[in-house]
Amino acid sequence: MEIVYVYQRKRNEFGKQPLFRNKPAWQSVDIEPDPSYIENYTEKKFCSVECQCVPEQSEHEVNTESLTFSNQGILHLQGGWPKDVDPSDVEHTIRYRKKIEKDEEYIKSIKSLGDAMEQCIKQNNAIDIYEEYFKDEIESEPPVIEPPSIKTYNVYRDPNQIKRAASCVSWYPDDNHKIAVAYSILQFQKMPYNMCLDSYIWDVENPNVIDQTITPSSPLVTLKYNPKDPHILIGGSYNGLVSYWDLRKGQYPVDTSLIEKSHNDPVFGLSWIQSKSGSEFFSVSTDGKCLWWDIRKLSEPTETLLIDAEKNGKIVGGTTLDFESTMPTKFMIGTETGNILICNKKGKTAAEKIVHNYPAHLGPIYSLRRNPFFLKNFLTIGDWSAKIWSEDVKYPLLISKNSTPYLTDGCWSTTRPSVLYTSKMDGSIDVWDLLFKQNDPTLTFQVCNSPIHTIQAQEQGKMLAVGARDGTTTLLGLSEGLIQIQNNEKKIFSEMLEREAKREKALESTLREKRVKQLKKAEALPEPSAETIQELITQAQNDFYETIEKENK
Repeated sequence: MEIVYVYQRKRNEFGKQPLFRNKPAWQSVDIEPDPSYIENYTEKKFCSVECQCVPEQSEHEVNTESLTFSNQGILHLQGGWPKDVDPSDVEHTIRYRKKIEKDEEYIKSIKSLGDAMEQCIKQNNAIDIYEEYFKDEIESEPPVIEPPSIKTYNVYRDPNQIKRAASCVSWYPDDNHKIAVAYSILQFQKMPYNMCLDSYIWDVENPNVIDQTITPSSPLVTLKYNPKDPHILIGGSYNGLVSYWDLRKGQYPVDTSLIEKSHNDPVFGLSWIQSKSGSEFFSVSTDGKCLWWDIRKLSEPTETLLIDAEKNGKIVGGTTLDFESTMPTKFMIGTETGNILICNKKGKTAAEKIVHNYPAHLGPIYSLRRNPFFLKNFLTIGDWSAKIWSEDVKYPLLISKNSTPYLTDGCWSTTRPSVLYTSKMDGSIDVWDLLFKQNDPTLTFQVCNSPIHTIQAQEQGKMLAVGARDGTTTLLGLSEGLIQIQNNEKKIFSEMLEREAKREKALESTLREKRVKQLKKAEALPEPSAETIQELITQAQNDFYETIEKENK
């Protein structure tokens, strides 16, 4: 129930109605100021306040947690034998196994377990919805030739505070899923006292975690996997020792050569030898010795060769070597003086073992590699150029232009016979496709800002491992154009090499004839007097200075 009471009032009781109108302003009161009041106040000083029209903002950084992955394996060994059965006795275990197989309970158990296992296997079946049927019958379209390119996959860094150069890289033999990297400082007397001596094995897919550590007695300069047994590694140290590791037995070497029987300088070259035991290798160093070893007895070398390039009793240091398993008696040595020595192990004396001597470069030879498709042709890297040679010719078939930075290493592609890679001191690599052009590299790729020490191609030819002086090992991926062999590439490149070899042989025979003629003329002419010789020297000097002045202008 709502109760409402209404108040009512007449209009005349409200008073007069107000009306509003505009009226000018007038002064109601004028109060003059009193000067005595100023003493009660303090005058405020001026203050400056800065303000910004832009709204204030704050910056916050957030980083997600990084997970560290680790690989763990399980080794399953046969067990569960009764106490009266010796597992190491093969005949005993076979007899016990036959006895159990005749038991009825055994057959029932196998049948029941087989049904359960069959159900699990059937649940694991999957259908490939992307499977292409009759792929071989479909006519393949001509391949699209894409420009060559390189991209960086992973970078493996030396984890130590004192950064050491990645001086050598070796790929895992079977599936190339690992790389062994040797770390050392090669600059003379630049090695600090407290430097770490370890070298590492990296998993290709995991650059953040070291797969395995190798601890030598001296920093490793070279490192090689055994092609027959991937658990065996050999290494050449900075102090001249050679060691071998069995990775199943830990990070320390199984055996190391004696210091008095080893090299006196760093071991710059190592290579396994084709043998029945798979345990023989040889090494070369700048002390002028080439030593053959057997890992079953590293107390002393099995054979020694002094590198006498000119066969005059002067020993020269070796910087690199190459051995091809299909030619078990032949090997090549690159020297500090820029010579290539083709040697035969069957020789009885040192002079008989050094068969040929090619003067190749002005300085040390840093790389010496045979072409995997044409074994008589090989690549050399030295000073500012790369050269391709043939065993039949004394002069190079192809020579690259002299580059501004030094060339440090080089290797052939393992899938394309006409492609090779060279590395330089400025941290870049050059890709040469000799079918495309011979004067300039097809592609130049900047890997890092530090000088590159080593470059090694993968066996499948899809990746390159590049080691630099700053301790980084970069894994590079190659484009399909650099991996897949082209139509008739092998035939065309073989013809190119044969043509260049014939040309060099023709030039060599022409030069030989000219020398014979000059010798005959020199024998017929009388000996020049001292005044004539002095005039010729003066004329040569004047011609030289005139040429220099013209070039300066």
